[in-house]
Amino acid sequence: MPALASALRDPAPLGLVRTRRADCVTLRGTTLLLDELVDPAFFTPEARQRLRAQLTGAAPFPHLVVDGLFNPQLLTLVLEEFDTHHSTGWYDVQSSYERTRRSVLGATLGPATQLYFDLVNSGWFTTWLSDVTGTPYLIPDPLRHGGGLHESRTGGSFAVHRDFDRHPHTGLKNEMVFITYLNRNWQPEWGSALELWDAKKGQCVTTVQPEFGRTLLLPHGPKSFHGHPVPLQAPDGRPRRSVATYFYTGTPVPEQDLDRSISIFIQPRRIDAAKALLRQWVPPILWSFAKKVARR
Repeated sequence: MPALASALRDPAPLGLVRTRRADCVTLRGTTLLLDELVDPAFFTPEARQRLRAQLTGAAPFPHLVVDGLFNPQLLTLVLEEFDTHHSTGWYDVQSSYERTRRSVLGATLGPATQLYFDLVNSGWFTTWLSDVTGTPYLIPDPLRHGGGLHESRTGGSFAVHRDFDRHPHTGLKNEMVFITYLNRNWQPEWGSALELWDAKKGQCVTTVQPEFGRTLLLPHGPKSFHGHPVPLQAPDGRPRRSVATYFYTGTPVPEQDLDRSISIFIQPRRIDAAKALLRQWVPPILWSFAKKVARR
């Protein structure tokens, strides 16, 4: 993995164009340096170890809350784009368990919001998430099922729940949700703080206020019950806003199926063709043993 600064200076993963003056992007008059979109202090080897210890030691189940991970100028631009998001790009959820709204699957996003998701879905960022959580080879979802823009208005709430186990379209295993809040000077008495519950005790153990620039990493598991059951009652009808995305893992490939994950050449070398023919007749356990011996 390249150093964080080097990765950020390369605009290719972000879909941006390198300018002649500097490695930056200008959105609505605000210039953002690419190597300042996130705080590099979170990405050092020492920080990764510290964050992993915080995550695994959190109660009532593993989770991580950090402030200041993203450039506040970027998040300000993301927040502005909630008001310009097209009306057809939302769907409202109204049930006995939930009152909220989310952006539709694969919605066209504003440039700052797309930049945010390009960052968190990039290879170097998902590698960081893997290091912090101990979950290898995380797979992002560019269409943002269950994620994207989240907004709750007056009276909005979400009963305590555990997230889905599988992506409904790909069948991939849900590993975690990654949320960044966008609400300045949020007050506890307004309600809709995120509550993390101990299901056995039937009570809230930890509360996360949805303050601007606060990011929550919430691994999915049998105990990860959470929600914001207290209805929102903020002054002046201000909404509760956040951006979110899920990360997944696939089914590990069995050793005997590894040949299916390599390229097939139309004219293989004779030795390789002979190996392929031999493998059809040799029991998998003997073939595996032979490969181990050959590596020594």
